[in-house]
Amino acid sequence: MPDLPDDVHSALIDVARVPRLLVASDFDGTVAPIVSNPGDARPIPAAAEALAALATLPSTSAALISGRALRDLRVLSGAPDVVHLVGSHGSEFDAGFLDAIDDSAKALLAELEQTMTALTRRYPGATVEIKPVSVAFHVRNADPGHAQQALDDALNAVRDWDIHITEGKAVREFAVIDTDKGAALDQLRQAAEANAVVFFGDDVTDEKAFARLTDDDIGVKVGPGDTLARYRVDSPDDVAAALSVLLHARSR
Repeated sequence: MPDLPDDVHSALIDVARVPRLLVASDFDGTVAPIVSNPGDARPIPAAAEALAALATLPSTSAALISGRALRDLRVLSGAPDVVHLVGSHGSEFDAGFLDAIDDSAKALLAELEQTMTALTRRYPGATVEIKPVSVAFHVRNADPGHAQQALDDALNAVRDWDIHITEGKAVREFAVIDTDKGAALDQLRQAAEANAVVFFGDDVTDEKAFARLTDDDIGVKVGPGDTLARYRVDSPDDVAAALSVLLHARSR
């Protein structure tokens, strides 16, 4: 495993001593490397094993908070039941969530799917991901020279709609209800009665979670880019190393 930056290593050792700890992470780009085909994403085994082991320790909770639909996150992560799973950018805490949105929201979701699917015919390589409360328009595999235009056209197509828009890496997501990873992290913190939280994230959407962290918490940004997190590592391999450090320190 790679060596962690000294400041990250020290911070993890310190936070491992709190009475009750919550360890949470995004999925893609953090515990799982980014891949061209979203369906091929899988967690680094060492990261998955460490997170699951942390969740079995006394007074310790673990979670994955992802933009993925909960059903997909459950399959791709392979996480055991002891790890809490939160999908759709924090709005999906259970499999029956779709029943909680009303008929008008469901109709709007269907219209979003039709609109974004039509755009993929204009931009080869662009794809649409359908989730319980949102539609994500991906351009990771589109012609790089037209990717930004595709994203802009997707935004312009629904500019006057009553929807919530989330920016990500090579993706725009359009939701029929407001979603927020930060609010989800707060709910998990409260349920765990955690004295401190460790959160790993790599994307723009993870900044809302970093924004909720306190001075007692540890936020770790994975990769480049502006961030509210106090600490940074380079890659998912570093996240695996960080989780292993936490596990070893908290197991003592």
